[in-house]
Amino acid sequence: MRLASLLAISILSLPTSEAPPQVRLSPRAQEEIRQLEARIDSIEAAALADLTAMADPAGRITLLGKLLLFDKELSVNENEACAFCHMPETGFGAPLSTLNMTTVSYPGSVRTRFSNRMPQTHKYATYAPVLHYNSRQGDFVGGSFWDMRATGIRLNSSVAEQAQAPPLNPVEMGLIDSACMVYRVSRRPYRVLAESIWGVQAFAIQWPNNTDRVCSVPAPPPASDPLPVHLSAIDRGISNRTFDQIAEAIATFEASSEVNPFSSKYDYVMAGKAQFTPDEKAGYALFRSSVTHCNECHRDGGPGEEPLFTDFTASNLGLPRNPAIPFYDEDKQDQYGYVANPSGLNWVDTGVGGFLLNAPRLSGGPNPNEAWTKLASSFVGRFKVPTLRDVDKRPGPNFVRAYMHNGYLKSLKEVVHFYNTRDSLPTCKPGDPGEKVSCWPPPEYPRTMNRKQLGNLGLSDKQEDQIVSFMKTLTDGFVPPAK
Repeated sequence: MRLASLLAISILSLPTSEAPPQVRLSPRAQEEIRQLEARIDSIEAAALADLTAMADPAGRITLLGKLLLFDKELSVNENEACAFCHMPETGFGAPLSTLNMTTVSYPGSVRTRFSNRMPQTHKYATYAPVLHYNSRQGDFVGGSFWDMRATGIRLNSSVAEQAQAPPLNPVEMGLIDSACMVYRVSRRPYRVLAESIWGVQAFAIQWPNNTDRVCSVPAPPPASDPLPVHLSAIDRGISNRTFDQIAEAIATFEASSEVNPFSSKYDYVMAGKAQFTPDEKAGYALFRSSVTHCNECHRDGGPGEEPLFTDFTASNLGLPRNPAIPFYDEDKQDQYGYVANPSGLNWVDTGVGGFLLNAPRLSGGPNPNEAWTKLASSFVGRFKVPTLRDVDKRPGPNFVRAYMHNGYLKSLKEVVHFYNTRDSLPTCKPGDPGEKVSCWPPPEYPRTMNRKQLGNLGLSDKQEDQIVSFMKTLTDGFVPPAK
């Protein structure tokens, strides 16, 4: 038997509390995490208070999805809800300013394990189609995650399939078996709500006596025992279906008006109920112009389309790697014998291409369509085009947001400056003080880089600022002036 399997098996008898701590988070980051956990608990408590008041079916399943999203007890160490990376005050995106400024990626339920990418926003994500290849465009369209690996093919919802990944991801919520999610939900106070929607059979499972212990061990499971909660075939079938229904309920909440209100200043301007400032108007004109090409990928809609500011395709912008991501250092066994990144500093984020190639570990996969594999080489290094809605939503003016899949850029000004000058400025030398202003580091994966629509736009500093002014109008929660 391989050493890794022996290690994985041996930890089944090791309580989580005995694992030696490896603190990487600064005191400031730890304090922000404590405050975030308190906010999550408060939102969950308010949602639980609505349990008896909710009558209509749509409202009940939306409420259930919200409860599932904000329940930190559904992670291996009962300390990390889905919302840990997706909070309303940041447009259901990354809510920790200190981490956005430094590590970019977020720690999982095992706090010494960090993900390999920046958390994505959940805002307007349910509008993404099931992943498909458009042969006329030569593009993949749809799916969820930066690498599109939540295709939506199985559940007909990419967001529902996205919701199933973090609970089982070793560097996120870290459950060792999908049945652990079902088991944990069956012991939560909203079980009765779930049964009223799905039926009592949803949790009619004979749980093994050691389920608590098994589900307290972080993922991944040992290769010799990929489903360590040992259920009968019938109980496994029930558990699998309930796991799907949990994801579908989360997707229902994410499709609600609470997440997608279309309430930005832009929406009010389009409805004739507000007006852009001169700079916002000029920025919108630049955004839609043939000079910037912004609107070609971040579409503001056409006939019969919602203005979602994404075309759901993928692109390689030529971003430098971000060495601040702790994932590069996760090349040694942690206290549970897990190695998140065997490649260490040599790791390259292959994006959509990695998913199409069924690349190992966290790069993506599995690719459900064998015909797509032959297309992979041209999609290596490409990442899904995000929506620009709520791109500047933040709880306060000093809150730091990070942008792109690796969070390398820290402001909308930096984003626009990169689009404008990527190719016109020189390549930075190591430690160059002009980085992000007068020079740019080399791209992480230049071979598939977009060379047509950005890099040398010739915009002035004022024009960059005007585009930023426009993008800020996409923040939900705008209050129109009183008439």
